[in-house]
Amino acid sequence: MQTWLSIDEFAKLIGKTTKEIEELCENNELSHKIEDNKIYIEANAGTQTLIPVAHTEIIETPSGDTVLEKTISTILNLHERVLEAKDETIKTMQGENDFLKSTVLSVQEIYDEDRKTINTLQQQIKLLQEELEYCRRKYKLMWGKVIKKEDEDE
Repeated sequence: MQTWLSIDEFAKLIGKTTKEIEELCENNELSHKIEDNKIYIEANAGTQTLIPVAHTEIIETPSGDTVLEKTISTILNLHERVLEAKDETIKTMQGENDFLKSTVLSVQEIYDEDRKTINTLQQQIKLLQEELEYCRRKYKLMWGKVIKKEDEDE
């Protein structure tokens, strides 16, 4: 399928002046047609003529295999270093995790011991309060007096 562009549109497209495009048409370097006193240029062929396509060639070197082998060797060496670093990092992280785990277990044991101590102290306080109440009742029965808090403060 051919796409026809006016000379002005084509000039804008490829970045040339209309005068330069007209000269190329006169030299038959561009595929063109004239309709209604306007010049139309076939876009695909025109752009291929004016904009060269870059060709790339593979350059053979006598030591091409050696370069390839060295490159592959270097890549494999780097890959092994990355794997060693990864393994070392994993071991370090496992060591840190073990340390943190033991620390948490130690803190948990201390917490449990403190909880037991608190329970023991609460029981002792309760027993002492009961003993104090017993002594008050005994004193009241023996002497017929009631100990008041105001007397205790003195």
